[in-house]
Amino acid sequence: MTTPHLKIHPDVAAALAAGRAVVALESTIISHGMPYPKNVETAREVEQIVRDLGGTPATIAIMDGAFQIGLTEEQIERLGNTPDVMKASRRDVGLALATQRLAATTVATTMIGAAMAGIRLFATGGTGGVHRGYQNSLDVSADLPELAQTPVAVVSAGVKSILDIGRTLEYLETLGVPVITCAADEFPAFYSRESGHPSPLRLDAPESIAGTLEAHWTVPGAGGALIANPIPEKDAIAFGEMEEIITRAVNEAEDQGIHGKAVTPFLLARIVELSGGTSLTANIALVKNNARLATEIAVALARIS
Repeated sequence: MTTPHLKIHPDVAAALAAGRAVVALESTIISHGMPYPKNVETAREVEQIVRDLGGTPATIAIMDGAFQIGLTEEQIERLGNTPDVMKASRRDVGLALATQRLAATTVATTMIGAAMAGIRLFATGGTGGVHRGYQNSLDVSADLPELAQTPVAVVSAGVKSILDIGRTLEYLETLGVPVITCAADEFPAFYSRESGHPSPLRLDAPESIAGTLEAHWTVPGAGGALIANPIPEKDAIAFGEMEEIITRAVNEAEDQGIHGKAVTPFLLARIVELSGGTSLTANIALVKNNARLATEIAVALARIS
């Protein structure tokens, strides 16, 4: 299971060989999503949640010329405390591997690494999507085509609320990606439980989601699926309140000429400032909540398989 560009932690390899539940976790949230040391603390806490529920965590990054599937404590610390870690999406993978750059994986790249290792469930915070003002920039996240072609189910709190949620849902429909919201009729908006957009599909139990995924993957050419998991009510921020903050941050990005890959990190950092830190607290809560659901689905899927 190990090749020159794929190295799997022994615990992850053993779980996969035994058919036990494994949950992939991304590393961009460590290197670019939160300040140090909160990023490292959160990564370790999320991994422990997976273990406590009967799964094996597999945090993924690109290190030393290979996809590292499952990280040691030292590797997580290195990711969280090293300046200028590369943020690698699909187009950057070859360069990161060839130059042996330390690179954090986005949703798209984590899906690639997970699929290479044979992992089918992946928990993250929020996925990318169609950006606001798309008609002027044509800015669409690489996460969306990855969901269409890579057979990994992504559990998230919806797409990031800095995006155009309605257009993102339309695009996912065009790509043929199943979008399932767990126990809610409305698609969530990351920090908020509501978005104003009805969910394409609703299922209420991890077992039902696992069964649907298993059936989905029997279809020739089936790719991934997006499992939307609303942030817990006690940690949510009102949709209207977040919209005001996000609109201000988006306007500031436009005024400063920030575009491309730099937009999302700028907006997330600025939203933390404008919200007085409440968005960071919500972000941590939703990531943990997604890890719980992903593990429950992975455990149910392991039983079915």
